[in-house]
Amino acid sequence: MQAKFRAGFYNKQMLLEGVFAAVTTPFYPDERIYFRKIEANMARYSRSLLAGMVVLSSTGEAVTLDDAESRDVLRASVDATAPEKVLIAGVGHESVRATLELAEFAASLNYDAVVVRPPSYYGGQISPAAVLHYFRNIADRSPLPVVLYHIPKFVPVEMPVDLIAELAQHPNIIGIKDSSGNVERTRETVTATENAPRRTVAVTQVFEAATARMMVDNREPSPKAGATFVSAGDLASGAAVATAPPAAPVKTRERTRSREVGFQVLTGADRAIFDSLQAGASGAIVAFAAFAPQACQEIYLAWKEHDLSLAGEKQQRILAAGNRIVGGMGLAGIKYACDFNGYYGGRPRAPILPLSAEQKAEVEQLLAEIRN
Repeated sequence: MQAKFRAGFYNKQMLLEGVFAAVTTPFYPDERIYFRKIEANMARYSRSLLAGMVVLSSTGEAVTLDDAESRDVLRASVDATAPEKVLIAGVGHESVRATLELAEFAASLNYDAVVVRPPSYYGGQISPAAVLHYFRNIADRSPLPVVLYHIPKFVPVEMPVDLIAELAQHPNIIGIKDSSGNVERTRETVTATENAPRRTVAVTQVFEAATARMMVDNREPSPKAGATFVSAGDLASGAAVATAPPAAPVKTRERTRSREVGFQVLTGADRAIFDSLQAGASGAIVAFAAFAPQACQEIYLAWKEHDLSLAGEKQQRILAAGNRIVGGMGLAGIKYACDFNGYYGGRPRAPILPLSAEQKAEVEQLLAEIRN
């Protein structure tokens, strides 16, 4: 990897607390990427109370994009996102080399961290030892801190808790997104990683995450391949006049404080946000937040204020919708839920089929009281 990334990159640590939306990748009917809708979504998420967004996750259909498309989505997303929102790039590929190349590109755009799934194509040949080797190689050379991604539903590769505890000792592996939904596993992971190295991270004056983009002077938008800028307001009103991207204001470096954190465990299961927080998780990265960020954030805020009764009520409020839309309908359900709640989802890429009229009506009924 390029030497310019190696000097001091372990100092680029990141606070991962709160709720993060695993965002979608909207497409035109002919399956080209709809960059204007990406911009509109990211601008709207930026006005929410979300801690940040994860681009090119499972929800973002990363495995359906080629390399050029992945880079274009990363570029369009960062240009439309407020600097105070943490941005995490999904960069996992089947090889160490391809993963690192995309991680380097994300670093060039001032993303804050990368999330990496284990490789899975070769099945039984991907032993725990191979997973350990894969993640260590990536973490050794990644210019951004690495978040592990455990999602057995889609990537049935063994990642036992003792393996995670061993990886947590690496200075450039800062946390894990565990989408198993197993709260006891979350608790075990928190306990097993308690002796991981403590890291000093930059935080704002109110102890929220200080992002890479907040710390850059004279930030300018990067050119978007295949995209033209249309403001979220114009898009919502039906206007489609392409303009030059707005000039970014000249920024001075934000005043920051420092804080020590250990290995950070986040749940990837919307049904388990409250229980995972109680088990020691620092937050959640969930698809439900792509179409109802406020509903997810309310769970976290009530928990943070030690109102456990209210946090439990807020969790119950989203349980049925999460189980059916995210757990049952999957990508098609998530993307239609985005459309219904004022974000842009559209159809998933083939071979995933869109929802039927009956399924759409079911989503609308489930979200009738969760409109945000």
